[in-house]
Amino acid sequence: MRNLIAALGLCLGLSLSADAQTALNSLQTGDDARGWEAVGRLDIAGKGFCTGALIAPNLVLTAAHCLFDRSTGERVDPGRIEFQAGLRNGRAEAYRDVRRAVTPEGYVFDIHSSTQTTRQDVALLELSQPIRLNQIQPFETVRNLQRGMEVGIVSYAHDRADAPSLQEVCGVLGQAEGVLVLSCDVDFGSSGAPIFVIEGGVARIVSVVSAKAELDGQRVALGTSLDEPLAELRASLAAGGGVFQDAAPRVRVLGGGERAETGAKFVRP
Repeated sequence: MRNLIAALGLCLGLSLSADAQTALNSLQTGDDARGWEAVGRLDIAGKGFCTGALIAPNLVLTAAHCLFDRSTGERVDPGRIEFQAGLRNGRAEAYRDVRRAVTPEGYVFDIHSSTQTTRQDVALLELSQPIRLNQIQPFETVRNLQRGMEVGIVSYAHDRADAPSLQEVCGVLGQAEGVLVLSCDVDFGSSGAPIFVIEGGVARIVSVVSAKAELDGQRVALGTSLDEPLAELRASLAAGGGVFQDAAPRVRVLGGGERAETGAKFVRP
């Protein structure tokens, strides 16, 4: 990770100021979270969680490394991953199991980040059933992201696991070899979180969070460019590719006031 950051810093000529980041706003209420319900928490085999976002009624965009067990390096059975759309205070707008998952053909899981792994650190998850609710609208994706642009991130993390937080304004510090460096505040659990550009009041996804890092004493986030891998992932799903779950989808009904607890440990970042 240090070598990757150093290389990117030299390549981009980055210099950060102390006020490069803005505060996180917790989306605790329905009014706060309105428009962000398609962002959800991915609970992964009861061991950890990441963040993901719907880009179609049955497709969730996240980071590829979220699909691997950090301790063993083995790929997680998609059937043990659950997407909790719009999770707030222990209740989600919708719960769905994952049917299959695809990562870029050249992606190789490695706990030590490198330019190669980070630029391909994106995955698509196909849900067992599409989510078709008026209050949950999938996000569009766009490719144009340039240095100096302002972006926002909606994410869950270890200290805010039961409700998402919005960092509405952070900056694109630079881009090199498909890796974006952002002045955004991310933490454990934020992996796969959507990075948005907001224009005319419309939020569109331009990247996903791959890792957290530090540069010149300032916390930064690394994002994966969607330019090439997303088209590859869509084509792979259309061709019938992907790792399938081992068992039939689980059905879970929550009673009034019941909370969905995971006892999760946390995956990086």
